[in-house]
Amino acid sequence: MMKHRLPATLAAALLLTASLFLATPVQAQKTAPAPPAAATPDRGTAYYHFGLANIYESLATDSGREDYVTQAVEEYKLALDADPDSTYLQTGLAELYFQVGRIREAIEAAQEQIKKDPNNLDAHLLLGRIYLRSLGDGNTPQSGEMLQLAITEYETIVQLQPDSMENHLLLGQLYALNHDSTNAEAQFKAAQAADPNSEEATLNLARLYSDHGDLPRAINILAAVPVTDRSAEMETALGALYDQTHQEKLAIETYRLALDQDPDNSDTRHALAQALLTDQQYDAALTEYNLILAAEPADASAYIRISDIQRHKGQYEDSLATLEKAKTLVHDPLDLNYIHYNEAAADEALDRNDAAVAILTAAIADTNHADGQYTEDEKGNRSAFMENLADVYRQMDKTDDAIAVYDKMIALGGDYAERGYQDEVDTWREVYEWQKATDAAAAAVKAMPKDSTIALVYASELADTGKPDDGIALAKAQLGTNGGKDDRTVHLALSQIYLRLKRWKDSAAELDAAEPLSQKPEDAEYLLYLRGALAERQKHYDEAEADFRKILATDPDSAMTLNYLGYMLADRGQKLDEAHTMIQKAVDDDPENGAYLDSLGWVYFKLGQYALAEETMHKAVARLRTDPTVRDHLGSVYEKEGKLSLAVAQWERSLAASQKSLPADVDPDDVAKVQKKLESAKVKLARESAPAH
Repeated sequence: MMKHRLPATLAAALLLTASLFLATPVQAQKTAPAPPAAATPDRGTAYYHFGLANIYESLATDSGREDYVTQAVEEYKLALDADPDSTYLQTGLAELYFQVGRIREAIEAAQEQIKKDPNNLDAHLLLGRIYLRSLGDGNTPQSGEMLQLAITEYETIVQLQPDSMENHLLLGQLYALNHDSTNAEAQFKAAQAADPNSEEATLNLARLYSDHGDLPRAINILAAVPVTDRSAEMETALGALYDQTHQEKLAIETYRLALDQDPDNSDTRHALAQALLTDQQYDAALTEYNLILAAEPADASAYIRISDIQRHKGQYEDSLATLEKAKTLVHDPLDLNYIHYNEAAADEALDRNDAAVAILTAAIADTNHADGQYTEDEKGNRSAFMENLADVYRQMDKTDDAIAVYDKMIALGGDYAERGYQDEVDTWREVYEWQKATDAAAAAVKAMPKDSTIALVYASELADTGKPDDGIALAKAQLGTNGGKDDRTVHLALSQIYLRLKRWKDSAAELDAAEPLSQKPEDAEYLLYLRGALAERQKHYDEAEADFRKILATDPDSAMTLNYLGYMLADRGQKLDEAHTMIQKAVDDDPENGAYLDSLGWVYFKLGQYALAEETMHKAVARLRTDPTVRDHLGSVYEKEGKLSLAVAQWERSLAASQKSLPADVDPDDVAKVQKKLESAKVKLARESAPAH
């Protein structure tokens, strides 16, 4: 029987290797006696077997045959027999074990090297790589142990090779993975010191600060790099940080710089488009999404965002048509859920409430789990559907149905329960069921006794319904809870309680107490907004206007400020063109906001554009059915149009709503004015209907 023959390539390689020696190893083995243990290393023989080991290793790599691996290992062992103390050969064998997946043997071989020479850098590097690979294999039961082993190896490696940026970077990443931010920061800084131009070191340091919530510091790290030295990846990372800190204009600028370097980066273009959308630059966002679709026509998310833009611009039918395109492309259930949510929102805006209810009810049913167990993403989706469905029911005057939906939302627990309870309170207040609102708040406190937000809701209810001292005491009791983290919120809540009680100085004092706790730009802006509202309630209009204009000087797109100032000016008949511009901008930001629509209708009324005023006021009334001011405004529009009977009906509804309202929500002077208008209109109607003599 013929024995297995070597491949031609191996045979040629063997001949080539053999030609390097004066005598072949085979001859040497036949003629030379075995050397004693302490003999001088036979490096010629070692080199021969090392060469064969390399050949077999190469063949194993090319063919995947296990027998070549075995032969390569054997050749390494023969080489080590000839030169037992060769660090190079020992490391080579350990590397071979590692490359072919014989991890245990690789570890043993490397550890044996380290026993002989604790400062053997190559052996430590090999062990470090082995442990890193094991970490990358997934969440195995030994992953924690492997992480510690990897950290130990790289701690030694950076001592042996202190100038290596890569090793400091790897050790920093391992510390970060082990939630050791202090040591991670030190290693990333060491990496920067080793190579001040290292992009990876800078990005990792910024990412570390970001992961631990120190976003300003993360921004500073990246922004400190000159623009000319920032890569596209760094610009994108910086843009994302600006996004997270709600600095959309800076995010947009930074994303554009990233795209200048890497115009085909789809992720960055998506980020830019979303930032533009968030910043309400709808036309610019639409341009970016169309570019995304030009590059990838099957991008469902782009269609979904385009439908968002169309809905924000009041193009509801177009939005629905775009969503139909998106439906044919989506594969992610989360995207499909978002499509359903947008469909319902568009139908609701078109007063197709029954269609919206059907969509939302089906979406809730489709995401239902019989065991009631949901992931956080699933809870988020279900709560969004539920809140939207309950809102539609409220518009349809189906209060009990809305409350039933909120009860299901409360069952989700946590923040969803907190929002559900607050929504129930708001729903009962909307229909003037004050006792039910208070009972709902009390039930919420009982169910969530440690939740300071819920306690503040109940405190406000108590203060509104004749128990101000109890409400104030409960609110003050929340100061210092949760380590004082909620104190700003508590001070603001107390300010609003005092505002509604017309205790102006106390309200202002609480705003003063909140000021040093309002370090974020958006917090400082909201505090200034509340100061403006407090001044307006006291009829200090110039002071209020000054506060609101300070906000608009730094945030010209603040919709709530634009609406408040615009309405305040319009109601007093001042700067009507500017007031219209402000309010229109607020409505463009949120076309379905009933308060904004009421303001827009009222400025049209003040401008004498009664047809537009009526059209807009109808939309406002559809969303704020029980608001006495909105009913009064619509009545005034009807009167100017000569529709006295319709005006009377609206004023009667306004007065009925005022009678049910809380004292804090009613200005007696305004009620008296409505009463006078109603009586005057009734007299006119009586005259018109009286028979001629």
